[in-house]
Amino acid sequence: MTITEDAPAAKERWTFQWKELHEEVITSGLCTGCAGCVIACPHDVIGYKHEPGQYKPFHLEDELGPDNCGHGEKGCTSCTRACPRFRAWEPQADEHLFGRSRTADEVFGVAKDVLLVRAADDHVYETGQDGGLVSAILIWALENGYIDGALVSGLEGGSDGGWKARPMVATNRDEVLAGAGSRYTYSANTIAYDEARDQGLSNLALVGMSCQTSIGPVMWSRKVGKVSKPIKLNIGLLCSKSFDDSLFDELFALKYGLQKDQIQKMNIKGVFQVWMKDGSYHEINLKECHAWTREGCNHCPDFAAEHADISTGGIGDATDWTLTIVRTDLGREIIMRMLQDGVIEAKPGDSDPGALKLLRTLAERSRARWPEWAAAEVRVGLKAGAKADH
Repeated sequence: MTITEDAPAAKERWTFQWKELHEEVITSGLCTGCAGCVIACPHDVIGYKHEPGQYKPFHLEDELGPDNCGHGEKGCTSCTRACPRFRAWEPQADEHLFGRSRTADEVFGVAKDVLLVRAADDHVYETGQDGGLVSAILIWALENGYIDGALVSGLEGGSDGGWKARPMVATNRDEVLAGAGSRYTYSANTIAYDEARDQGLSNLALVGMSCQTSIGPVMWSRKVGKVSKPIKLNIGLLCSKSFDDSLFDELFALKYGLQKDQIQKMNIKGVFQVWMKDGSYHEINLKECHAWTREGCNHCPDFAAEHADISTGGIGDATDWTLTIVRTDLGREIIMRMLQDGVIEAKPGDSDPGALKLLRTLAERSRARWPEWAAAEVRVGLKAGAKADH
């Protein structure tokens, strides 16, 4: 008698399409508006608008209605493969990047190093946000051949056009610095992908909020196709939430007389800090802004951009340094080479224990927003029944 081992179970065929995405993500409250599905769609039938109250994908063809897709019925699955909130997105991205899922105590994701970093160049430091690290990385990566372009956000109409964020492509130092700074409204930087492709760029950095930086690893894990290949470097921004653009007209302008086309810079450090072009400075209580929280942020569990190569943000006491989480081999290689070249300065993250404590607190708070009816892996590490503190 011949003894044979059982054959391994066949991997489940991926058949999920727009119909499932619409039901499980877009209309359920899980959709962050990252636009991964938009750039992945090979038939260009998914629309997107950067407008107040919008920032969510929608189907452009009328044949089967807004909740189904003729191409999906014929077997196209690109949109669900690209979505970083569909089904088991987190462990799939983890396995692809790190070869394992995060553990219960890794509430802000898998990390190699946690540092405080800032740009050594005075102009980059002063122009950028919280130490200017992101701008420094992009400039260095462009000049050293890692990338030939970056998907970032800029101001619609340039520096004189108001304070509405828009996706843009940066290919040199001046363009990087033109897009420097935080907006606190949403910009689906992935939308600039087509512009980069039209320019013939093939090695891209993606700078985005947490939901956007999960797009690449999810695409790679689910083998979405060639759309994911140009994304070579992933830089994530620590993010608790973003606000609808109507915040500026309905709160800043109406109540405080702060016109959006006169804003010079903004930051959030316990309060909303606003610097105006006339040199004046203003603070607005964050509680007043909660009503303008973008719908796509209400269930987002990822404060710490856990699937970026390098995650960055300005939290803690050292306000002129960027809290930096190095996650991948590529991220460590870039930071080490930049240190050797003298374009950045760094010190251990635990030199600001308050920042590390706040990182964990905000990560836990964001994870608790993920609903219990959705993918259970995202809530690993939370106490049973933990709820978000809005």
